[in-house]
Amino acid sequence: MLTSETLFAPEVYFPLVVEVCDRCFLAQVDEHKRAGDIFDSDYTYFSSFSRSWLDHAERFAAAATERFGLGPQSQVIEVASNDGYLLQYFKARGIRTLGVEPTANTAQVAIGKGIETIVDFFGRELAEQRLAGSADLIVGNNVFAHVPDINDFSAGLKAALKPGGVVSLEFPHLLRLIEENQFDTIYHEHFSYLSLATAQRILEAAGLRLFDVEELPTHGGSLRIFAAHAEDESKPRSAAIDAVISKEEQADLFTRRPYESFQPRIDRIRADFVRFLLDQRAAGRTVAGYGAAAKGNTLLNYCGIKGSDLIRFVADVSPHKQGRFLPGSHIPVVGPDRIDAEKPDIIVIFPWNLRDEIAAQLEHGRDWGARFVTAIPELRVW
Repeated sequence: MLTSETLFAPEVYFPLVVEVCDRCFLAQVDEHKRAGDIFDSDYTYFSSFSRSWLDHAERFAAAATERFGLGPQSQVIEVASNDGYLLQYFKARGIRTLGVEPTANTAQVAIGKGIETIVDFFGRELAEQRLAGSADLIVGNNVFAHVPDINDFSAGLKAALKPGGVVSLEFPHLLRLIEENQFDTIYHEHFSYLSLATAQRILEAAGLRLFDVEELPTHGGSLRIFAAHAEDESKPRSAAIDAVISKEEQADLFTRRPYESFQPRIDRIRADFVRFLLDQRAAGRTVAGYGAAAKGNTLLNYCGIKGSDLIRFVADVSPHKQGRFLPGSHIPVVGPDRIDAEKPDIIVIFPWNLRDEIAAQLEHGRDWGARFVTAIPELRVW
């Protein structure tokens, strides 16, 4: 995110290419942009600004507390705990909590909520030195795909887990990404793109065993997996694991075919979206965006959109993003009140995974005839 002071400074562009291993079929981007530079003290994503995500977190805390018998003597550790959006619900239940979060500004918000937080990157060394065998439950929501050394991270999970403890990880499902053309979720913050079979292989190499999986609607389609120590036989393996892997096999995820056919579909989305924006400009209609999400940056830059000629501004509820500019495209980020002030004809919702939540917030735009647009999985106007 750019400021008015850095807006006209030279910008660095990085290659964005997903490579797929033809043996384990882990899909990864190269670490052109180092994790320490991405997850720094100026990190702008705060989880608590999404009401639907908070509801998702609260439901999980309630379900996990009951399922795993957590209580005052238990310890829940969240890796990539952000602003305490999840741990606050365990803490409210009297359960001991600890967050591990490398971005200092989000960690400070969690600490302000009374949630003890280690400001550091999680991995084997940190786990062995400071967390060894301490966690009844380790939660990692949307972090497993974010780490450049996924084997070191998995070894850290093993080291921090109590003998009878549980690891819960959520991450976007590669199957859904490919089937629904979710190419805008590919960016340097996401190093890995995971199938269940590949995630199972990675965890097994670290001495962890999958025992259950849930398919979730979050982030365009995610998996929530549960794992325990390999030697822990108290948790039977759910049939849901083989059912999901069977879906992946039926979609040919472990062949080259779906990866080679993905690019032409991406190019079609780009052509449709750019043509739509040009048509709106030709018709004299005003276009604004909503949600200064990272996925929007991938879409805008891949489409070659620059400046506010086609999209006047992007509104976002987070004050940490307002007053800045999107990288590459230089579109200004403003508060949601700008939508009401300018009454755009078209509102492009960039975080399409929150489409229904955002559209409900902006429903009053229908009063002046506004229409909503998403570009993924295909151009949709309603």
